[in-house]
Amino acid sequence: MRIAIGQILSSHDPQENLEQVQELAARAGQDRADVLVLPEATMFAFGRSLKNVAEPVDGPWAQAVSQAAQEHGVAIVAGMFSPGDEGRVRNTAVIALADGRVLSYDKTHLYDAFGFKESDTVQAGAAPVTFDLAGVTVGVATCYDIRFPALFTHMAADGAQVVLLGASWGDGPGKVEQWELLARARALDATSYVVAVGQANPASVGRKVEGNAPLGVGHSLVAAPNGSVVASLEDAPDYLVVDLDLDLVEKTRKSIPVLENARDFS
Repeated sequence: MRIAIGQILSSHDPQENLEQVQELAARAGQDRADVLVLPEATMFAFGRSLKNVAEPVDGPWAQAVSQAAQEHGVAIVAGMFSPGDEGRVRNTAVIALADGRVLSYDKTHLYDAFGFKESDTVQAGAAPVTFDLAGVTVGVATCYDIRFPALFTHMAADGAQVVLLGASWGDGPGKVEQWELLARARALDATSYVVAVGQANPASVGRKVEGNAPLGVGHSLVAAPNGSVVASLEDAPDYLVVDLDLDLVEKTRKSIPVLENARDFS
C-alpha cells in the first residue's frame, strides 16, 4: 500500500485549505498513492469559533474533497468539522474514496488537557471506524485518540492493518517526544502500521501563535507494527510518499501475538 502524507498548515479560510487538498491530491495521484492522509483541522485551523464553518459530510467542502479523490484516483482522509447537537460541532475525519463513496469518523476522545477543553465546543463520536481500501482494512483516529490504546487494539481486532491518524498536536515541553513515542507505542499495541500526520508548526513559517489552541508541531511519521519508524518529517509543511510492507503486519502478529494473548479484565 502506498501512502501519501500531506503535512500542511491550515488557515482560517476553508477555501484556501481546500485548494491545498486539491493540489496535494493531484500530486498523490501522480505518485500512484492509494490514499492521501491530511491532518486534523485541515478544513479550518483551531483558534477561532468552529460553529460557522461546520458542514455535513454531504456539504460543499467535503464533496469538493470527494471530487478531488475521484478526479485523481486517490482516497483522501482529511480533518473537518461537522454539525453536532446543542450548538456543538463534531471533529470529523472525512474519508473520500476514489470510487465516490464518502465515509466519516467523529473523534471519540476529546482533548480536555493541557488547559484546552475541546468538549466545550465539540461533541464526541460514538464508535470506531474501519474501511476497506484496495483489499486492506484501514482504521481512522484523530489526535488525542493516540493516547488511548484500546481504540487501536479494537480496530486491529476488527481487521485493521493500518491506522491513519490526523492531528493538530499542541506544542509545549516534551510534546514532540510524546507524539513520536505514542505513535510507536500504538503501532506496537495493535501490531499495525500507524500513519500519524500532524499540522505543521506555525513557527516554521514565521506565523505567530496566539492563545493555547493546538495548532501543530509537525513531525508526521509512519510507525511500523514492530515499533520502528519507517519515515518521518520535520516541523515545516512538507509532503512524503511511503510504501507499506503489509507482509510485516502478518509476520509481526505471528512472532508476537499480543492481540491473541491479551486478557479482558472488564
